[in-house]
Amino acid sequence: MDLVEKIEPIIIFFAIILGLLFSNVGIIAQNTGNLITPFLCLMLFGLFLEIPLNELKNSFKNVKFSLTNLIINFLWTPLFGYFLGTLLLKGNIDILIGFFMLILTPCTDWYLVFTKLAKGNLTLSLSILPINLILQIVLLPIYLILFFSNGISLDYPQLAYSLLIVIVIPFIASQIVKFILKDKVRDKVINSFGSLQIWFLSLAVFCIFASQGKLLYSNLESIVKIFIPLIIFFTANAIIDLLLSEKINFTYPEYASLTMTTLARNSPLALAIAINSFPSHELIAMALVIGPLIELPILYIVSRFCLWIKNSGLFFVCGNF
Repeated sequence: MDLVEKIEPIIIFFAIILGLLFSNVGIIAQNTGNLITPFLCLMLFGLFLEIPLNELKNSFKNVKFSLTNLIINFLWTPLFGYFLGTLLLKGNIDILIGFFMLILTPCTDWYLVFTKLAKGNLTLSLSILPINLILQIVLLPIYLILFFSNGISLDYPQLAYSLLIVIVIPFIASQIVKFILKDKVRDKVINSFGSLQIWFLSLAVFCIFASQGKLLYSNLESIVKIFIPLIIFFTANAIIDLLLSEKINFTYPEYASLTMTTLARNSPLALAIAINSFPSHELIAMALVIGPLIELPILYIVSRFCLWIKNSGLFFVCGNF
């Protein structure tokens, strides 16, 4: 885990602050909006380069872990998230959709950092990555249509176009690059784009806040409301992960891996889809960008809690961990 990975939350935070500062500069506020999608596409291209799709079969080698992960991420989380959102964010459909998109997309990058911090099983966590990525891309549009087709006018052609631009094209481009390049060159390209992902994301975040800073200022109270359901979501799922792991006799590394793969969210992917699917609903994107400001500190706290569980010997007494 290098220095940049350790300070990713700080980099994103400063991108937000700089964006807000430059939102008062007319020429920047007027032109940065056009750069958001290119930066997000470059970020996702780098992400897809790193995804070992050829190891997809490994996602199911530990059947008990994989099924538990998939049930929590793609069955329990959408239902629980929709319940929380409609209960606590009613009256603001854009913030509700942003919250829902955030929690519906399991993380595909920084969850590994927190898995390592919690001394979880990194190999197991990495093995579930490809299937989590594929399922969230497939299911996110389905869940949006299922839950929100009556609450907001969904532009289905625009949604399909968004998936094409920010998902399909970067994905196909990444697979072509991996196919045509030789091993050493391919590894160099993958490593280069891997280290640049956080900077592409930060540039996109800067552009969002630089172009929409005034909108944020005028809706600050509404956006801050997303923190309450997020805290409840992370707390409830952390408890569920612990109880389930004890019930089905997971080892401690399996428990720590399950916790991080079901808590960490993939806001960059959801953000890319939101920017292009809902171009006239800027608050959706704002909610997605604000979300990690509370998510990342919570993930750090949970990683420390996991270590406390391990070091306290509490569950060794029960014979499970």
